[in-house]
This record gives sequence, structure tokens and C-alpha cells, in this order.
Amino acid sequence: MSERNPVRVLAGHDTIGRLSRRTVLAGMGAAGLSLLASCGQRGMAESPAPDGQLESRLNVYSWGDYDPPELLEAWSADNDVRLQVDAFGSNEEMMAKLAASRGTSGYDIVVPTGIYIPTMVEHGLLQRLDHSLLPNLATMDPAFMDQTFDPGNVHSVCKAWGTTGFVYDAHRISGDPQSWQDFIDLAAGEASGATMLLEDAWEVCSIALAALGHDLNTVEPAELDEAAEIVVDRLAPHVRAYMGNANTAMAQGSFALMQAFNGDARQGMLEADDPERWRFVFPTPSANLWMDTWCIATGAQNPDAAHAFIDWIIGPEQALAETDYIGYSTGSTAFAEPGIEDGFELAEIIFPEQHVLDRLVASEMNEGMQRRVEILTDAQTRSGA
Repeated sequence: MSERNPVRVLAGHDTIGRLSRRTVLAGMGAAGLSLLASCGQRGMAESPAPDGQLESRLNVYSWGDYDPPELLEAWSADNDVRLQVDAFGSNEEMMAKLAASRGTSGYDIVVPTGIYIPTMVEHGLLQRLDHSLLPNLATMDPAFMDQTFDPGNVHSVCKAWGTTGFVYDAHRISGDPQSWQDFIDLAAGEASGATMLLEDAWEVCSIALAALGHDLNTVEPAELDEAAEIVVDRLAPHVRAYMGNANTAMAQGSFALMQAFNGDARQGMLEADDPERWRFVFPTPSANLWMDTWCIATGAQNPDAAHAFIDWIIGPEQALAETDYIGYSTGSTAFAEPGIEDGFELAEIIFPEQHVLDRLVASEMNEGMQRRVEILTDAQTRSGA
């Protein structure tokens, strides 16, 4: 790697472990909404237009530990570009920084979760992609293009996608749990005091909404009240902690049952001293189908380098390396090749079977989010967390 252009990842080891991959604090808080509303699109600094000349720097703002370091180092060295990666802990944190800077944050590439893109576009935080500079868009699976949150991929490209389920310690839990109702029953039974929930309002409420048979994106007050009764009164008294990463919880060894994003659960199993004791479940009847995305921030000062990096990282070879490292598929057509999954450990966790995919629901940012945040806050208080 070039000595002049090293890769810098600005997050300490402890921070990377805490923020890794999807430590999402879902739900736009009142403060975040207020900040965006006050900033609007006024006075946003403009980005220079791409001119075909790669700049000497590239600044990325992403989830911690979300790309293989050797990939970043290789791109930096091959292109003689100084690459700096900063880590954020939530979509809200990232959006607040972009909004407050009014296009002068210094970041070129940002990695928001898809449901936040409409809000970011509305407030002028993202600039349009130049598809002529992204020929590797042709290597993306159409199933992960043209999403409802960004029709035509005007502002985003899939970085990774995944879902939510739960992981349990088969040495401490008997039976064969398969549903969110099973999860609720176990939390109040065999796993009482040893249960972890995600620190994510949408995800926590979805446990109850799924068990009740309601739409996971419901805005109906009565249905959300039903979910609150389950989450606050039935689940929370048995919950030991709310965390963003099951990998961290598994390493602690004090949990028997954990709500988990699939890639984080896989990582925890791969790092466990006794991986055979852990089981991951894609629960019925439904769960989240989320997508994180590559975007270019308004005011990006290195637009050519930003486009060049995005185009390279979504290429088939890099897509495989990304998935092997983070445990989430990237939406590349590379995964359609026969037998490709055989090259991944615990591939069944990375790549849900079609019958699982068919029942997943993409989360939405809607008027029910504030109620979900209130439910999570009440649950954490009830748990003493």
C-alpha cells in the first residue's frame, strides 16, 4: 500500500466492536427531526462535477467494521487515493452530522439504511449518482435495484441486505423454536434473565406485531397498543439487555436467547469457542428485509473518487469478499452462479431460502415510528436497562 495514501479507519477497537455492522437505533427522534427541519436545503454547499480525474482523497462515513480492511487497502494503493473511513453508530447520528454541516461535512460517501433515503433526499443530504460512471451497476441483481425508497437508483446502490431473527444456546434451551411466539415464550421461561433484544424500536415491536399477526409496518394505534402490552409487560421484565449486535452478546456468554441480524449471528457463531451450541432461526410468520446502501453526500469534494470506489466495490469479485467478511449478501449477480454458496461458512445464514424471503417485509419510516420509540423506551425502563 502506498505510504502516501494509507487507509485510516477512525474508530478504536472497542468502538468498532460496539458499532459493528448494524447497531441501529431505529426511529427518528424528535431532536433529529427538528434538526433536519431547521436545516432544510438552505445554503447547502455544492459538489464539483465529476471531470474524469481521480482526486487524491476519499472520505467515507459508514457503520464500523463494515468492509474488509484488505479491500480498502487494495483500492487505496491501486488508485493512489488516501482513503479515510469514519464510523457512525446510527442513521440518525449520520444524518444529523450531514444536516448540521450543510454540505461541508467533508464526507464523500455515506452508507444509510434504505428507508432513510427519502428523508435524506427531501432535506438535500444526498446528490444524484452519475450512472455513466458506474458500469458495474450491470452486475447487480435486479431484485435489489429500483427499490421503493429510491426508484431508479437515483441516489443509492445496494451495499448489503439482510434480515432479522433470533439465535439461541441449544445447551440451555430445549425444543425447536421456530416463531416469534416461541421467542416470547422462551424469554418468559427458560431464557428469563438471559434474553437480549436489539436496541432498535422497529425490530423490537416487530416481535410482538408478528406474533399477533399484524402488519409489521402498522400505524394503527390499537395494534401498536397490543404490541406495547407484549413488549413492555410480557417481554421486558425478562430482558437482561438491549444491544445492537448479537455478536457482542454471544461473546459475553451470559445470554441464552438473542434477537439478531443474520450476519451478526453468523459472525458470533464463527468466533465462538463452541459454535455447535448456537442455533439461528428465521422466525415465522415474518421479519424485516433491510438494505444498507452506498450513496454520495451533498457537497462531496471528491466525486470522481467516490464514483470509482462505489463502482469497484460492487463488482463481482469484491462483492464475494464483502459478503464473506460481513456475513450479508451484497445483491450482486455473482451469487447466482451455481455452487457459489459452497464457498461460504454457514452459508445458510447468509442466504435465506426462498420460502423465507417470500415472507419478509421491508421496514418503513412512517407515522407509527414515534409510538414504536416510546414502546422501546418504556420496555428499557421496565427492564432496568
